[in-house]
Amino acid sequence: QSMILHKQLLVAAGYEKIFVLSPNVRIERRDRARTGRHAYEFTQLDFEVRGAKREDIFRLVEGVLVELVEHLEDCCARTLEELGVSIEKPRTPFRVYRRAELEEKYGSDWEVRASLESREPFWVTDIPREFYDYEDFETGEWRNYDLILPGGYGEVLSGAEREWQYEKLVYKMRRDGVPLSAFKQYLELAKEGVLVPSAGAGIGVERLVLWLTGRSHIAEVQPFPRVPGMVAPF
Repeated sequence: QSMILHKQLLVAAGYEKIFVLSPNVRIERRDRARTGRHAYEFTQLDFEVRGAKREDIFRLVEGVLVELVEHLEDCCARTLEELGVSIEKPRTPFRVYRRAELEEKYGSDWEVRASLESREPFWVTDIPREFYDYEDFETGEWRNYDLILPGGYGEVLSGAEREWQYEKLVYKMRRDGVPLSAFKQYLELAKEGVLVPSAGAGIGVERLVLWLTGRSHIAEVQPFPRVPGMVAPF
C-alpha cells in the first residue's frame, strides 16, 4: 500500500506537517543492477504538509538540501576529504522543467541524459502518474514533481499535490482502470469529506547519500545491500 494514502489520512486527522522514515520493498528488474541506483529494499523519508502547494514543497526541500550540505561541510570535512568528495552547495531556487520539454530534447531516456548534463539539482513537473496526484482538468497539468540530482545520479524525490475530492478520484480511477474495490475505505473517507488538500514527497535516503558521498553504486551505502540480480550469501 502506498505511503501517500497513509499520509493523506494523517493530515486529514489534523496534523499540519508529518514525516516518517519508511522502509520500502520494491520488485525491480534484474538488469537494473547495472544502474547503480536501484535496490529491492531501501529507506524513504516521507513527508506531507496540509494545505501546501507544489512551490511550498520546492522551497522546503531546497532549504533542507542546502542546510544538509552546509552541515556536512562543518562536521564531516575530514571524512569527505578521505572519500575524495567536494560537495558544491546547490544554488536556489532550483531550475524547473516540464517533463514534455525534456522528452522533446533528450528522448525517452531524458532522466539519465539530463542528469548527466546538469551540475545542479533540478525539478521536473507535469508527469502523468497515479490517480492520487493532482491533475488540473482545465489546463491538463499534473501538479506533481520529481527532483533530479546532477552527475547521472537521477531521481531522488517524487511528490505531488494530492487529489482529495471524491468525484474526481472516482473518475480518474475508472479512467485509468484502477479497481475501486481495492481502495474502498479510502474512497469512503473521501466521500465523507474527510480528505483535505495537501502536498508532500518521499526522498530516497540511500540515493541521497550516494550523491553526497560521490559513490558509484547504491550497494556502497547500504550495510546489507539488496540489489536486483544479486543474491547475498547471508
